[in-house]
Amino acid sequence: MTVRVRDYMVLEVEHLRETATIREAIERLTRSRHHGLPVTDPRGHLVGFVSAKELLRHSAEGTTALAKIIRPGTYTAYPDTALDDAARIMFRFGLRDLPIIDPDGRLSGILSNLDIVRSHFERASPAKADTLKRLLADRYSLPFSFHRGLVPIDRLTPTQWKVFEDELEGRRYELERGFAEPVLVLHKGDSWILVDGHHRALAAREMGLAQLQAFVLTCDRPEQFATVETGFERIAKQHHLGSVGDIEIDRSSHHPLIEVTTQLIRRFEGG
Repeated sequence: MTVRVRDYMVLEVEHLRETATIREAIERLTRSRHHGLPVTDPRGHLVGFVSAKELLRHSAEGTTALAKIIRPGTYTAYPDTALDDAARIMFRFGLRDLPIIDPDGRLSGILSNLDIVRSHFERASPAKADTLKRLLADRYSLPFSFHRGLVPIDRLTPTQWKVFEDELEGRRYELERGFAEPVLVLHKGDSWILVDGHHRALAAREMGLAQLQAFVLTCDRPEQFATVETGFERIAKQHHLGSVGDIEIDRSSHHPLIEVTTQLIRRFEGG
């Protein structure tokens, strides 16, 4: 199945009118998290894109309208464009954001390079679920299935007793941006056993979220599976893990990935 731009584009697009002044555009861009913004006419048709560099170049012309400085036209795609094709456009021309227009040329969304990365994470996630499905089937000689859905955070039983604070902060950012990949959960009877995604689950709980997107594994013969105690359940009992709130946050050391990255940065900075 071909993944389309409409599956990942952001619908609420921050943009500027062509009648806005350069001063107004600079103020808007400064308050935003973007490096440039689409520009539309009064009817909502896309007429161009203004970057921070262009605004900086014309910063002394504060009262000049954007229509006087932007080059008409920009790279665009349609909602039905294949996501991989849109990614190629962005890569070839070094674009951070790609405006999405409808057949009449009206601005209808925007696709960022982060959305492209998010799509790759999400498309890779089912492989984890499929691997766990095969491992469970081999271990217990029972058939398993998985589907994607929402799981209740307050009913998750964790199987990891510690997370790292710096990684937790990264997961908060991902959740705010809608960038986090689904967690991996084994649903057994009344238990929702969290297998992968503990940083995401704890970050979501701290943000006040009630549910998380997940790949949920279930046994096709639940009565037989109910008589088995899995290794996940034994780990949870051993470390007294009843809920996500029982996970310890390590504030004194770095997540291994962050630590390795920091060491590499220091090595390069040191010459």
